[in-house]
Amino acid sequence: MNIKMLGLAAATAMTLASNSNAAPAKAPEAVKNVVLVHGGFVDGSGWAKVYNILKKDGYNVTIVQNPTTTLADDVAFTKRAIAQQDGPVVLVGHSYGGVVISEAGTDPKVDRLVYIAAFAPDKGESVQTLIANPPPGAPQPPILPPQDGFLFLDRAKFAASFAGDVSADEADFMANSQVPWGVEALGGAVTEPAWKSKSSWYLVATEDHMIPPPAQQMMAKRAGATVVEVAGSHAIYVSKPEAVAKLIEQAAHGKK
Repeated sequence: MNIKMLGLAAATAMTLASNSNAAPAKAPEAVKNVVLVHGGFVDGSGWAKVYNILKKDGYNVTIVQNPTTTLADDVAFTKRAIAQQDGPVVLVGHSYGGVVISEAGTDPKVDRLVYIAAFAPDKGESVQTLIANPPPGAPQPPILPPQDGFLFLDRAKFAASFAGDVSADEADFMANSQVPWGVEALGGAVTEPAWKSKSSWYLVATEDHMIPPPAQQMMAKRAGATVVEVAGSHAIYVSKPEAVAKLIEQAAHGKK
């Protein structure tokens, strides 16, 4: 063996020894604080079943009652909730709540993002721009013409479009307790999406008649999110709380 080969062998041995002594990759730290953000037409009470599961499993859970008037207002409400936490946060958004967490999630306390059948806009995008060109054959949500700058869903069509797998009584209650959704909130554009700098998870509701599942898949892929698919309506956080809580806990433990 010549000198050159001896040198190469020695270098290889040193590299292997160095690698064998290297510390194993550190597992992500578990996050105990979860902040839940609701979407349009509803309020935070819809998170009750998910809240109960997470609380039982030892998480500190806060539900944001964002007014859904303007994106700026909703982000401000969400940031107040984030500020109350005593450490890192898993920030969760459903539907329009995904826009809110994309904007508010740049807060230093936010460590991970979870989108539940949600909009995940890029810089400069809003709900308005994301729904401007629906895919062919996509169901059209029964949104009524604006009243004083606010939107409602047709109550008679609410269950079929928003809550197809929720009990009839619960869907009827949701339809008749709608929260007015501000037109300005739909036009609120994200300035710097948090998913570009933070890990994200996405639950695609495969029977969603509000945000087409292919659109959900596109946004999730673009965000580099860890994706799970669950058969359920747009109100999947109400109808399948176990699946939703499971993904949130997966994110809390940093599991891809």
